[in-house]
Amino acid sequence: MREIDGPPMREIDGRGFWDRVAFAAWRSAGRLVEPAAALLLRERERRGKEEGERLAERRGIPGRKRPAGPLVWVHAASVGETNAVLALIAAIQEQGLGVLLTTGTVTSAKIARARLKGNAIHQYVPLDVPRYCARFVQHWRPGLAIFVESELWPVAMDELSRHGVPLVVVNGRMSPRSFRRWRQSGPLGRSIMRRISLCLAQTGDDAARFKALGMDKVMVSGNLKFDAPKPSAPAAELAAFRETIEGRPVFLGASLHPGEDEQVLAAAEKLRAVRPDLLTILAPRHPERAPALADLCRNAGLTPALRSAGDMPDMTKPVFIADTIGEMGLWYRLADVTFLGGTLIPHGGQNPIEPAKLAVPILHGPHTANFAEIFAALRTADAVGEVSGADDLAAQAEALFANPEHRRQRVDAATHCIESLTGALERSLDALRPYLPVKPAVARVGEAG
Repeated sequence: MREIDGPPMREIDGRGFWDRVAFAAWRSAGRLVEPAAALLLRERERRGKEEGERLAERRGIPGRKRPAGPLVWVHAASVGETNAVLALIAAIQEQGLGVLLTTGTVTSAKIARARLKGNAIHQYVPLDVPRYCARFVQHWRPGLAIFVESELWPVAMDELSRHGVPLVVVNGRMSPRSFRRWRQSGPLGRSIMRRISLCLAQTGDDAARFKALGMDKVMVSGNLKFDAPKPSAPAAELAAFRETIEGRPVFLGASLHPGEDEQVLAAAEKLRAVRPDLLTILAPRHPERAPALADLCRNAGLTPALRSAGDMPDMTKPVFIADTIGEMGLWYRLADVTFLGGTLIPHGGQNPIEPAKLAVPILHGPHTANFAEIFAALRTADAVGEVSGADDLAAQAEALFANPEHRRQRVDAATHCIESLTGALERSLDALRPYLPVKPAVARVGEAG
């Protein structure tokens, strides 16, 4: 693992007084917006984006007692970051340390509940308001804070600094667009970056951007998502679906965003003209979009089955809507060909590592900036196919359906590509060791107290 000494771009200069002024102004602004926080949280609850019984956690009020002993606070924004960091959390637990995982979305909280083990606790992250963050840090008293990817919350970071808690960014990611915004933030941005003890960046480009923004210690460790385990699927569920599907060809639209649904459905209809028994599985990125997807299917003359309703696929329902959380491992295992969403619209794409690990050929659109280096590596290995729209998607999918040997070659190429990029977990843990809180030694019987 190499440390970045400096990028070929102008460093931002200036420390001291103006940094402190900028941070004081930010904290003051946070105090002013606090009265509106309750209204914001209630509105989010109404829209299904908060759990009502756990709203207090978003104000820094703990929902659990603090466990005894040293504690590491890990913050991950949503599902992708949570899945990426679970193996690292397990490795920290193996050091005999407690872990507090915070996330900001209902979906990631459900993933945490299902997959956290042992002495790991989940809480919702508090809003970045001074009183909330102070309450949170004072209760949990972490010995180390780990923020995942690009989650940088100024007030929380300042509160950690006030309590002398080191902060490490793991799996650090800084897109060109985010870099430009941070450069425009002036003294506040510099002050935020200097509150980070260590940044473990995914790539050399990410590291160079972090360094140029004023971060003192930056290393390239790779992407933890390459080391994440394959998404699981209950054996009984998988067997039941395979028995129901009975060998039908399966086309999966995975992690779909608004603007892609119509294109994927149009491609599926073209495929059905050639393969009348085709089963199309639509897995929206946000399951609450299922009613809109179902209406879209009905308007096209298709009767959909819904996972949330307990439906199973049958020949009278050519579309199956996978509107649940944490079951992508099941859908990827059933698919013969998958289209990966977030790529036919300017969203930047979803993570291709999971389908690559689960041996399903991947098609994607042109918008892959969120995972640019991963997609580039997969394209270089001839492990994925890029499509431009519904017609192209249907044509390339049919070519894969028609040629099992081509599907196998794509799958093998993706597997080898992903395996060549692993190792970030071990490198990240090695870099974290000097920052991990020390577990107190247990006195043996007969030793002096």
